[in-house]
Amino acid sequence: MSVHYFNEDIAFPKIKKRIASGWIKQVISIEGKRVGDISFIFCSDEYLLDVNRKYLNHDYYTDIITFDNVEGIVINGDIFISVDRVKENSKVFETSFDDEVHRILIHGVLHLLGYKDKTKKDKLLMTEKEDLYLKLFNDSYLIIKNV
Repeated sequence: MSVHYFNEDIAFPKIKKRIASGWIKQVISIEGKRVGDISFIFCSDEYLLDVNRKYLNHDYYTDIITFDNVEGIVINGDIFISVDRVKENSKVFETSFDDEVHRILIHGVLHLLGYKDKTKKDKLLMTEKEDLYLKLFNDSYLIIKNV
């Protein structure tokens, strides 16, 4: 069981896959679950819009779509991420592209773990969890980088 990374109609963004995968597995473990097969598919706005229309009957751009295939405590799923939206979001939220990629990665994983973001209360909890796990990533990455 593992974490996989794919790209569709765009160049693959520069991320440290091994480090990101270890972090994702750690988050899932902290949440009391086990890693199954998780696939991240990086794509363009247009590609994700097509997925949104085809599978969800939504006609709008989004930064992420998560398809949940969780079985009990085993976390499985496909997470589609628009690199175009991540770039735009990094500008809007005045953060680096790398930080925004990490936020969207963990956002998708949190959806697989059962967290929602439709209500104000749910969004607040989701953001708190994102911030918590981004701090864990940044702290861990600094340790790895300095070893």
